Amino acid sequence: MTGTGRLNNVIRAWEEGRPAFASFAHADRQTAIEFSTAPYDGVLFEMEHNPWDVQALQDSLQYLLNRKQIVTSGSLTPAVTPMVRIPANGAERNQSFAKQALDRGVYGVVWPHIGDAEEAYNAVASCRYPRQKAAGQYEPVGRRGDGPASACRYWGLTQQEYYSKADVWPLNPQGEILVFIMCESVRGVANLDEILKNIPGIGCVLIGEGDLSQELGYPRQYDHPVVKDAMGQVVATCKKYNVPVGHPHVTSANVERVLADGYRFIMSAPVRKYDAIDKAREIVGKKQI
Repeated sequence: MTGTGRLNNVIRAWEEGRPAFASFAHADRQTAIEFSTAPYDGVLFEMEHNPWDVQALQDSLQYLLNRKQIVTSGSLTPAVTPMVRIPANGAERNQSFAKQALDRGVYGVVWPHIGDAEEAYNAVASCRYPRQKAAGQYEPVGRRGDGPASACRYWGLTQQEYYSKADVWPLNPQGEILVFIMCESVRGVANLDEILKNIPGIGCVLIGEGDLSQELGYPRQYDHPVVKDAMGQVVATCKKYNVPVGHPHVTSANVERVLADGYRFIMSAPVRKYDAIDKAREIVGKKQI
């Protein structure tokens, strides 16, 4: 068993040309155990609206591991890739949340309410270690503090192996860390083209249709033409720059349309409700035949 090869299943899905499937989850022991055998590529532990509890997050990461799966697969890659949505909005610049989450071993950080290029730059920089300019891929300049002991143990790597992989994808093609920015405001939609044009290292844009629909005046009316138009603008901009775009509320009723629209990060209802995922895999499988 080695530390080589792709460790992040969400990145793996995209590199294989298929959408990645995920769900939000509470950071607690039982939920993590259930997700360890769930049919997802990744899980997002929700800590924006839930309390920020680093110990609960670390415990959840450990209970997510499935020793039989590791032995059977012969790989260090977790069956379900753990990520976290942090409490800090883009404008708040709270790098410490990303640092603490990454130090415990998550493979992705979701930043809520990113509204402009400066906020997006901070999101990416906070998830990178500093590096020399001569090393290339210098910008955004890394601001993550050095404290990787727990993450190295969780990933199953030596420190040097971890450092070689603990960078953001796709800026670093060998990186295993995903930076998600949430586009969930009129300002964010208007500035998304500038963000994706000028800030490398953004792995996925996740639409926050709840907050976006609130600001547009149609709260949680996801099928309202105004809301759908704004979401369509986000999708079109992401396609322009070949950045995966995520939909946070996928059901068996809308999954076919969501896939047809070009969403590549598919978030369904929590564990034990796999109907949307099953239908999505069926649709994707037929397209690949």
